[in-house]
Amino acid sequence: MERHHKRREDRNASLNMVSLMDIFTILVFFLLVSAANTEVLPTPKRLVLPESTAQKAPKENLVIMVNRESVLLQGRPVAQVRDVRRDRNTVIRNLLVELKREVDRKKRKTRGKFDPKKQGVTIMADKQIPYALLKKIMLTCASADLTNISLAVTQKAREGNAG
Repeated sequence: MERHHKRREDRNASLNMVSLMDIFTILVFFLLVSAANTEVLPTPKRLVLPESTAQKAPKENLVIMVNRESVLLQGRPVAQVRDVRRDRNTVIRNLLVELKREVDRKKRKTRGKFDPKKQGVTIMADKQIPYALLKKIMLTCASADLTNISLAVTQKAREGNAG
């Protein structure tokens, strides 16, 4: 055993850097791929849509965005959240006027063939807004005969397989 220990003492300690670099390279690629797989909704100002070769044109939905300060229709501010919350009416007057204006514009564009009940409305709301505000927005859409309402959400990954 003594001979074995003496033999080990004579060698200089060395580190094989090639293997270490391989491990770090694999780790960097893993982190890049993992970071690229997360889905984040882009802000509308930085949104660049890809080109498509689809023959059928997509439906044009009206988009209502709601953050903590304001309510926006198609990117234009129509009401302040604090004012809407103070108002005891079940509909938001400014939003209703703007929605009706959009419906009238589409009716003129299609020469009266436009059906507001088939027009889609997408509500993109901050998850912190109160339900009462969301309810007022949906009632306002219904008052303008826009009843095809969707809520924009981020899809969660499923945990395990059911079955």
